[in-house]
Order: sequence, then C-alpha cells, then structure tokens
Amino acid sequence: MTERDEIRGEAPDGDAAPVQRPPAEVRYAEELAALRADDRDPSPPGWELSLRAARRFIIGDVETGISRKFVGNPSLVDRALVTLATSRGLMLVGEPGTAKSLLSELIAAAVSGDSTLTVQGGAATTEDQIKYGWNYALLVAEGPSTRSLVPAPMLRGMAEGRLVRFEEITRCPLEVQDSLLSLLSERVVAIPELTGPDGMVFARQGFNVIATANTRDRGVNEMSAALKRRFNFETVFPIPDLDTELALVEAEVTTLLRRSGVEPPPDRDVLEVLVGTFRELRSGAGERSGSGAGPDRPSAVMSTAEAVSVAHAVGVRGWFLRGEPGSAADVVACLAGTAAKDSPEDLARLRRYLEQQVPHRRGPQWKALHDARHLLAD
Repeated sequence: MTERDEIRGEAPDGDAAPVQRPPAEVRYAEELAALRADDRDPSPPGWELSLRAARRFIIGDVETGISRKFVGNPSLVDRALVTLATSRGLMLVGEPGTAKSLLSELIAAAVSGDSTLTVQGGAATTEDQIKYGWNYALLVAEGPSTRSLVPAPMLRGMAEGRLVRFEEITRCPLEVQDSLLSLLSERVVAIPELTGPDGMVFARQGFNVIATANTRDRGVNEMSAALKRRFNFETVFPIPDLDTELALVEAEVTTLLRRSGVEPPPDRDVLEVLVGTFRELRSGAGERSGSGAGPDRPSAVMSTAEAVSVAHAVGVRGWFLRGEPGSAADVVACLAGTAAKDSPEDLARLRRYLEQQVPHRRGPQWKALHDARHLLAD
C-alpha cells in the first residue's frame, strides 16, 4: 500500500480502508481539482478557489456534478465566505450537532486546500498549542532556533497563508482565548526567543480564522468583548424540514454502514421513524398529558448528528446480530445512550414519549417502535 493510499483511506487490494475519516480535501479531491481547473472568476488574495467556486463546492452544483455537502441556508455560506475574504475572523455558533465543524472544514478545504490546521479547544488547551512550542531536546542542545521551534496551527496558518480552524473556542480558558487578540489585530506572531527576522512571523495573504462555539456552552468561558469584535458571528440552525433531514441522515448512514462492513442499506421506513422521533423530542412535541408542565423535551441534544450516530448503531446491530437491516426495535435499544446521557429524568421523558405519543403515529414501523418500548433500559 502506498502512502497516498493510506492518506486517501483506500487499499489497492480491496481491504478495509486504514483511515476512518479522511479530511474534506481528500474525500472530495476530484471535485476540488475540477473546480480549480474550470475556475475563471477572480479569487481573493491567497485563496485556491474563487468565492463562487468555493460556494459551489460547499452547497453543490448539479450541472457540473458537484455534490451538496452542507445542508443549510446558502446565504449563510455566502456571508461566511465574504467574511473570510476580509480581515475579520468568522465565528460559527449554534446548537451542538448543527454541522458547524463540517462547514468550517469544507470552507477551509475550498479556500486553502487544507482543513487540518485545527486547534481543538478545551479546558487543557494552552497557548503553546495555538502559537508554537519547542523541541526541548534541540532547545537544550542548540538553544532557541528555527530548528527547535515547533509551529502550532496558528503560526503555520500565518506563515503559509491558510485558514485556521479553532473548534469549541469557548471551552478554552479566557487567557488562552485572549492570546488571539494580537494575532487577529496585528496579523503577526512574535517569537521573543528568536532574534532578527525569525523573531516575527507575519501573516501571508489567505490567512484567517474560523472559530466554532456551541450555544449550550455560553457562560462556560464567555468570550471577551474585545475578542468578539474581531469576529463576525453567524448562527447555524438545525435543518428545518423532515424530508431534507431524512435525506441527509440516509446518505450519511449509508456511507458509514458501508465503511463498517454492513452490506444492506438502511431501511428508509426505519430511518423515517428515527428522524421523526428525534425531531419531535427536539421540538418538545411530546407533552406531558394533562400536566400543564409544557414540552417534555429532553435536556440532551437530539441533533441530526446524533440521529446519524443512532442510525449507524441500528444498522450495525441489525446486521451483525441478525444478518438484516436494523428495525424499529433496534432504534429503541440504541436510543437510551443518546437521549439519556445528561439527566436521569431524560430516560423517563423518552419512556413517556414512547408510551403516550408514539401510539398516535400511523404506520407499521411506528407501531413496532411502540411495541418495543420494553427494550428501553431502566
């Protein structure tokens, strides 16, 4: 197997792919190459594609055979791309599971041809993981030098003129967040340990930052007003209609099941029940009968991404345990870990939904879902 095969997640002899999820620029390499070859529109400085071509890559173009990769409002994509062509960073906010990370990955792949310059925010994220660190063996042996310097994503993005993705920025401590202030304002990284021209790395054309934050993380490490001013904020909303969400879940699950060695495609009727259940729980359609307590909405995030995860588990369960596509009973068996992960009360909410609301739905799979309610773990 060649190194290129490993990067692409392919094996020439037909064996299972060694890479579970190649980056977007690898998964859609042929589409990106075709767009670059046909691109005649003006491009912002440092961009690999024009804004129009980048838009087509993300939202799709039937006429040229470019697949749709982000299911959302095209005007959101337009505003995001325009923002990144300016000197302001882009902040994508929204509920968990609304494809913020996917959108940032697709944009980075289209604009820079590389979506891997990524900082994963969290409580343990340090400034070294954002800017640069040191190879301490070389540092002790030679002292500070460009050889002992270990560039982090932000330094690389500036030096190479590429987009940097900062995931879950509000999970980082405030002092780590504020290390971005000078980077976004002055567009330079100072390395005081080095002297001469090596001590300053100036951002090349094409550099910018895409950050993401979950609305449920507000109050964890709220961004300072100064940092907010460096970003344009765009909200990514859940998919509005059932048919679009169902089509997306079916496409994603079909790919995941194939990678997992599951031969039959998912049962669309089962998927419709699953997606319908998620949408009703998400919106609070299941109310406590006569309690006056309002929507019986779980505290867990019943997102499209979670629906894909459950549908994947349903297909794996059905195939490897019984040699068939998953059923509505498998949906019940797989739901507890998704709907009841945040609060014990969520399991009771799910049970009430299955007992009180599902019987009113029509169709054999809805009936099978209700009949299998006893499979819900206590």
